[in-house]
Amino acid sequence: MELKKFFLEQLETEAASARKVLERVPEGRNTWKPHERSMELGYLASLVAAIPGWIATMIENDVTDLNDAAGSLRARAASTRQELLALLDQGLTKSRQALKNTTEDHLLESWRLKMGERIITDGPRYQQIRDGAFGHLAHHRGQLTVYLRLNEAKVPAIYGPSADEWR
Repeated sequence: MELKKFFLEQLETEAASARKVLERVPEGRNTWKPHERSMELGYLASLVAAIPGWIATMIENDVTDLNDAAGSLRARAASTRQELLALLDQGLTKSRQALKNTTEDHLLESWRLKMGERIITDGPRYQQIRDGAFGHLAHHRGQLTVYLRLNEAKVPAIYGPSADEWR
């Protein structure tokens, strides 16, 4: 199977799961966080909504610098659930197109994430997409489901049953 076909299929699966979680984010609780060192709910939800769009950035650029104020990997907290879903949809549109337009050879080339002069990660683009986009999305989506539970919101089934949907 071609990498880009695999990633397009994976993108659809992960986007559907992200959408189910984002649809349950309670509004008016953006500044809530479970611990002083934790992310705020609004930022975390925006991060989950934005990550699927990172794939386009990883395909269209060879290097991304997190210190770039206009950087495409920086999440900005959305105010409403509707804005979260729009952010997800915008990123999905860009990433679908980038994947359709890329080549297998391009996915084998290096992509680098840095912060100023410090290299955070550097490796084959396909590996960075797998770990830096899909793996990162699963991690933060999982965090967000805990935030949902702590805010009395129903947690959707993602990879398996949820106590809120499978009783």
